[in-house]
Amino acid sequence: MTNADKILWDSLKNKQVLYLRFRRQHPIDLFIADFYCHTARLVIELDGEIHKSQLEYDEGRTAEMERFDIEVIRFKNEEVENNIENVLKRIEERILHRLKSPPWGI
Repeated sequence: MTNADKILWDSLKNKQVLYLRFRRQHPIDLFIADFYCHTARLVIELDGEIHKSQLEYDEGRTAEMERFDIEVIRFKNEEVENNIENVLKRIEERILHRLKSPPWGI
């Protein structure tokens, strides 16, 4: 795990965010999500330097996950390392939005 992964995981594990369970390195179809909350159908991806050179691949991954009604939010490693409070606030906002707007059939 990168330093940013450790920082974020320390804040997500043990149901610390809205009492919801997050999984680390969770498989979704052909991909492995950095962090996943099944209840909110939310993937959190952390982007380091390598992601600057694979934007098209990341966009394709996001599109594939969206086919399963899974939202993907991305943060740069620096955001997590320098302002974890803001990152957690944005995660909570997305979760609350998703829980208020469940997909059809649920």
